Amino acid sequence: MTGSIKLGASWGSDGPEAGYFPFYVSLIIIISSAIMLYQAAIVNKKKKMESFVDKESFGQVLAVLLPAFVFVLGVQLIGIYVSLFVYIAIFMVWLGKYPIWKAVAVALGVSAALYFMFEYWFQVPMPHGSWINPLEFLGVN
Repeated sequence: MTGSIKLGASWGSDGPEAGYFPFYVSLIIIISSAIMLYQAAIVNKKKKMESFVDKESFGQVLAVLLPAFVFVLGVQLIGIYVSLFVYIAIFMVWLGKYPIWKAVAVALGVSAALYFMFEYWFQVPMPHGSWINPLEFLGVN
């Protein structure tokens, strides 16, 4: 919010200044956070504290969150395209109960489509892996 003020958070002669929208989004977030803090600390203090999630729901959340964390780590180590292929294939087989051949086909198609879209059409290089680049044998640097 303070950075938005430095950029200019008002309406200029030619429209909104650079910090106008970030300032008001920050203001909404701060007001919402203050209301939630008030409700949690003052209003709901008298209520009995109970868990908002049961074990089964928490397990489902972890079943998605932990592989997503591994995917993000994999993007850094082996690149986005190989990590995406593995991520999609595992999720389709594990959670979607799809046959392996369908999972591999979809994962390969999505990874290839994103590769061509970013690397060739938009010419935006995506992470190829700092630890090892598994696509290097195909000439992808």
